[in-house]
Amino acid sequence: MTATKTQAKAAPAGRRRSRPHRAEKLSEDVFGEVEAGQRAAIQAVKKFVDTVDRTLPHETEGPSNRQTVVDAAMEMADKLVHVQYDFLRKVVRSAGKSLER
Repeated sequence: MTATKTQAKAAPAGRRRSRPHRAEKLSEDVFGEVEAGQRAAIQAVKKFVDTVDRTLPHETEGPSNRQTVVDAAMEMADKLVHVQYDFLRKVVRSAGKSLER
């Protein structure tokens, strides 16, 4: 067998071996981006709460405006995390379908 025929036969096997590598790399990249997004969201919430602490007074009676604002921010952050999770699940599902082809 000539070198050209050997290379031609080796190419599909090489591509098959690279699929798991590509899938692993894609997973690492996606999870890295998700982690970076989560860290940014945490930092944004911390900064927001610090700003609320500096600008709104602590009220002693009844539900405070400050607490209402902080609760709304926490609810927003929770929704963002869920959206990010749903996005990640869809990306992984889509990548899995693409790699099956």
